Amino acid sequence: MNIRRLALFVLALAGAAVFSGCTSTSLVRVKPWERATLADYTMRPDRDPLHTAMTEHVFFSRETAAGGRGVGGSGCGCN
Repeated sequence: MNIRRLALFVLALAGAAVFSGCTSTSLVRVKPWERATLADYTMRPDRDPLHTAMTEHVFFSRETAAGGRGVGGSGCGCN
């Protein structure tokens, strides 16, 4: 019975540690003078249409699928 109570206490402590990150006030905040840097054209992932088209072609060639960029996965396409 004592081991069960200890296990429950450890589980509750671990749960509290995990969920305490959701209420943390030490999150990364973007300062107003840093927003211009993050909104810059070079920070856009789709700024180069040729690179986007080439990436789509590679993904299509590997996965035999079109669209769905941003999803994980890979494959050589050989069976």
